[in-house]
Amino acid sequence: MRDVLPVLGRWYAAGVPFGLATVVQVSRSAPRDPGAAMAVGPDEEVVGSVSGGCVEGAVFELAQEVAAGGEARLETFGYSDEDAFAVGLTCGGEITLLVRAVTAERDPDFGAVAESVAAGEPVTVATVTDGPAPRGAALAVWPDRTLGTLGASGLDAAVTADARGELALGATGLRHYGPEGQRREDSVSVFLQSFAPPPRMLVFGAIDYAAAVARIGDFLGYRVTVCDARPVFATPRRFPEGVEVVAEWPHRYLRDTTTDERTVICVLTHDPKFDVPLLTEALRRPAAYIGAMGSRRTHADRAERLAEAGLTERELSRLRSPVGLDLGARTPEEVAVSVAAEIVALRWGGTGAPLTATEGAVHPYRSS
Repeated sequence: MRDVLPVLGRWYAAGVPFGLATVVQVSRSAPRDPGAAMAVGPDEEVVGSVSGGCVEGAVFELAQEVAAGGEARLETFGYSDEDAFAVGLTCGGEITLLVRAVTAERDPDFGAVAESVAAGEPVTVATVTDGPAPRGAALAVWPDRTLGTLGASGLDAAVTADARGELALGATGLRHYGPEGQRREDSVSVFLQSFAPPPRMLVFGAIDYAAAVARIGDFLGYRVTVCDARPVFATPRRFPEGVEVVAEWPHRYLRDTTTDERTVICVLTHDPKFDVPLLTEALRRPAAYIGAMGSRRTHADRAERLAEAGLTERELSRLRSPVGLDLGARTPEEVAVSVAAEIVALRWGGTGAPLTATEGAVHPYRSS
C-alpha cells in the first residue's frame, strides 16, 4: 500500500473514484502479506499487486465493479485441486481481500492519510471487513488524533486504543470486536493497517561496499544513512540520491541517534578505532540486525577487543560477523545482496538454504 499511495493520492485529489483491493488475511503459502494492495483507476490503469499474478485478473474486474458504484466486497481466493487453472492461487495458499471504492464522498480522510504516509508521519487505518458494522467504513488513527468512524462510538474507542498499540509496533492484521467494541466478542472484523515511518538502516564506513549496501537498503524500503568520520569520503555525490550522508565519528553519531527493534546497523569500517567504540554502543541498544564486515581473523580480533571493552557474551551474540550469507560474493554489489539476504532471512525466520533443499510452504506467513 505504501508503494501505490502516491498514485492513489493523485487520483483522489483529482476527484476520480477508484477500486481498491487490500489483502486482509492469508493462510499457508500466500505470495503477498496482509496490507498488499492493488487499485484500478481511470482508463483501467492498474497499480500494485495482491498475489504476484495469480488472481489479478479477477480482482481487476471486482475493483471495476465497486468503483462503478458497487458495495464493498470480501472475497477469498485459494487453490482448486479440481481445476488448477481456475481463478486461484497455484502456490496452494489462500488470501482474503477487501475490495472497496474510494471516493472523496465515501472517504473524506483518505487524502490526510496519504499525506501523513508521504511525510513519514505514523498513522493506522482501521477498516471494517465483516460483521454488522458497515463494510468498508474506515477510521484513521494518529498518535494524537483520529478521523472518520466505524459506525459506533464504542467500536471507535476500542479500535483507536488497539490501533495506537499496533502503530507503536508497526503491525498490521485483523482484530475482532462486538458491535460496540466489546473485546470478548467477534462479530465485527476490523483490519488494522499501520503505516509506521520507514525503518532505519545505518551504514558506517563510506567505502564502495557502503554505496552498494545503501542502494539495496533504499530498494528494500529503509531510510538509509551513511556515516564516516572522514569528510573526504562522506560526500553525498558518492552515494545514491535520497541517502543521508553524515561526516561524524560513528560511535558519536550512533550515541545521539534513536534506534528501535526495526533498525538495521551495518558496520563496514573494519578498523578497530572505529569498530570497537561503535559496536560497543550498537550492541547495547535496540536493533533488528547488527552486522560487521571483515575476515574471520578480523572478527576474532574484534570480538576479543569488544570483550575487553566489557561486552557480555549475550551482547556479543547479537553481532552478525562476518556480515552476510555465504553466497560466494566478490563485488560490492554481490556483497550487498549477501547482506540484504541475511537481513531478510533474520527478519522472517528464513534458513538461508536453497529452496530446492527445503520442504513446506515457500511463502509461509510469519508476523514480522
